[in-house]
Amino acid sequence: MHPKVVAFKKFINEHPKLREEIRKSGRSWQEYYEKWILLGEDDPLWDKFEKDSNESEKKSGNKSEFFSQLMKLTENVDVDKVQKQVHELSSTVATLQELLGQFQDKKKSNQYQQNQPYHWFRD
Repeated sequence: MHPKVVAFKKFINEHPKLREEIRKSGRSWQEYYEKWILLGEDDPLWDKFEKDSNESEKKSGNKSEFFSQLMKLTENVDVDKVQKQVHELSSTVATLQELLGQFQDKKKSNQYQQNQPYHWFRD
């Protein structure tokens, strides 16, 4: 791969908002590649596409907050009740599978009987 293309890929990875802009606008990568070649990496045009450090801190804060809320929810869970409900659900599914199997067998046997000719006289 050409070194300029590799450098542009690196530049794109450092400017995630630029990727979002390209995807939202529907413009081609070629257009932005040409601007990057003509203007260079240091042009003020690219400043608005840089990653915000506050934004990444907010995201990591949201993740840790979500994790702590998840931990609080799981503290109040009675594992025995959950296990009992899972077992009941499993047995219900097994019963349904058995019933469906019986209906399918009955349907197959009815189809087989319909395909057999009726014999008026038997030897």
